Amino acid sequence: MTGPGEQPGAVDPLDAALAAAVRRTGAWLGGIYLVDPDESVLGLVALCGVPVDAFTPWWRSAFAPPGPLRDSIHDGRIIWLSSLEELARCYPRAAANLPYQTAFATAPFKRVRHCRGALLLAWPGDRAPLLSPRERRRIAFSARRIAHVLNQAVRPPAIPERPRFVSPRPEESTAQSAALAAGLVQRLPLGTLALDLAGHITYVNSAALELLGKPAEQLLGTQPSQSLPWLDNLTYMDAYRTALSSRENVALTVLGPSGQWLDLSLHADDSGTSILVTPHPSSKPAGAQLSTEAAASPESRIHLLMLLAAALTETVGVQDVVDLVADQVLPAFGAHGMIMSAADPDRIRIIGYRGYEPDVIEQLDGLPSHADLTPAGRTMATGVSLFFANREELAHLYPKAPQLTDKQAWAFLPLLSSGRPVGALLLAYNAPHRFSAAERSILTPLAGLIAQALDRARLYDAKHGFAHALQQTLLPHALPTVTGLDVAARYLPAGHDINLGGDFYDLIRLTDTTVAAVIGDVQGHDMSAAALMGLVRMAIHSHATAGAAPDQVLARTDRDLADLNASRFVSVLYAHLDLGRRQVTLASAGHPPPILRHPDNRSHAVAIHPGPPLGVGFGTQAYPLTTLPLVPGALLAFYTDGLVEIPGIDIAQTIADLADHVGQWGGLPLHQLVDRLVHRTRQASRHTDDIALLLLQPSLIAEL
Repeated sequence: MTGPGEQPGAVDPLDAALAAAVRRTGAWLGGIYLVDPDESVLGLVALCGVPVDAFTPWWRSAFAPPGPLRDSIHDGRIIWLSSLEELARCYPRAAANLPYQTAFATAPFKRVRHCRGALLLAWPGDRAPLLSPRERRRIAFSARRIAHVLNQAVRPPAIPERPRFVSPRPEESTAQSAALAAGLVQRLPLGTLALDLAGHITYVNSAALELLGKPAEQLLGTQPSQSLPWLDNLTYMDAYRTALSSRENVALTVLGPSGQWLDLSLHADDSGTSILVTPHPSSKPAGAQLSTEAAASPESRIHLLMLLAAALTETVGVQDVVDLVADQVLPAFGAHGMIMSAADPDRIRIIGYRGYEPDVIEQLDGLPSHADLTPAGRTMATGVSLFFANREELAHLYPKAPQLTDKQAWAFLPLLSSGRPVGALLLAYNAPHRFSAAERSILTPLAGLIAQALDRARLYDAKHGFAHALQQTLLPHALPTVTGLDVAARYLPAGHDINLGGDFYDLIRLTDTTVAAVIGDVQGHDMSAAALMGLVRMAIHSHATAGAAPDQVLARTDRDLADLNASRFVSVLYAHLDLGRRQVTLASAGHPPPILRHPDNRSHAVAIHPGPPLGVGFGTQAYPLTTLPLVPGALLAFYTDGLVEIPGIDIAQTIADLADHVGQWGGLPLHQLVDRLVHRTRQASRHTDDIALLLLQPSLIAEL
């Protein structure tokens, strides 16, 4: 039984040039991409060799992101990518969107007066990895032919909503041989369908009609996903694309129209695709719908890749990446163990694992990264994935590789970011496991996504560690012990970026009975803010110990900032506590007022007259003084605005609320009170800025 395919019509010169390019280069796929006039969209105009609907995800894309087509057009050169591994190494984003074992070439259309574009050609992934000079000349010639046709046009072809299909060769008369083949297949009890290069059903035998539950006239000339709605899903389409690109047998188990499970086996070559249909031997097949003889996932591979890619974007530190791979990648591929290693110059350094005993990891950690000794070393050195279906395959190629566990199959995946190795990922299986083209085609781009996440995570961890060390260096390690004064302090970073800010506090012993307390806030949350904070803290300490009054300490520090041309302002509250005279003198440079709690637990903000923040003027500002009595049992709370600033609420109200809580919790020891006040802010989800908090409480002054 035969049926109509794509109806022939007048041959478009552009289509003829594309078909000739596919035949001339021996490619299985060819496409003409053009850039729109605004150079924002890269669109597919015509597609040769594969069904247009099978290529739907790649009809249009943004022109700006890096990719082989964009770079070929920008640089005016042929780009050759021999495998999915090389695509993942050079263009991780493109590999994540095209996870199939295929070789690619892109060639720009040069000297076209009214448009820009490129020719895309693809070959099955098992072809030779090198592009010969003759093949390169054929690709360049094909691109020039298409460019010539484009130049002959009055106006450039518009990027269509749906690209048109182009047959790679003229229709040939094969009626007699087709009739003999049809008679042969018709007599088989095996269900059989034939699809042409456009994806249309051109033949279906009686056994297939019975299993599919449709008459021939409703199938012939249609695509399976059109006439069989239960095949209109990502799982079938992904299996079809895998068969087209890898030319391997791809098996698919689907639920048919009558509730019967059917096994579909797809075989593709340069002339089309054959689909064999048989009843599944079990009424409830185990595993997933897509089973390319080894894959086991309930999702289509592309859908799974997108889910994992989205999850990887949420990882922050290295441990987050390790946990995600262990929790999601292992079960998705049926693996039983994994080891993630970082690239070091001479050794393999393990940064995470799952499914292995610690003593095994201890023996593997630190092994030489020599490429001839271990597969992990070769993977990192060459950037090529290695797959071993059983122990014999591993021992044959790597007799010196230590086999310390009972694992039976392995996948060694390079973790490459921006073309450089950042590590390697090992997936291990408890039983022999053959890695099909389908699995390899998703594991390779997935490794690229993991590598990018790991690279970001390592940078974040390094910055976070440096920031933590810097912050601890700039803040006082311990406040001095002052007789007659109880002190408690806390610092809490904002919790974003690298947890580095400009808030600070200090307690400076001046004499046996006098002490200076300082709290401040430098504008910003970065390295510059932290560095300026250190300079301000040292300047204040220097002026205070030299005997300057509170207002002069701030004025002189303001002049220091003017000399430094810091370009940032700093708010500071400075207090001179005279424990012998029982008084405190305050000076403020644009800082929130302190909270004063009286011995009877009445609390309020102190009315002070602040001067401008440091760094605003030119070192000529005045800072009014405020003097208060300091009685035993009273408490002063100094804080930064991170403790009281809440979007949409007046800061005067939040300061009054803070004063109420200081009074309500008057019976708590200072170390508990400072924790309670900080926890109150964090619990209320107000932790959007740094917080510094300093509590001071005079004790038995009479004994001094």
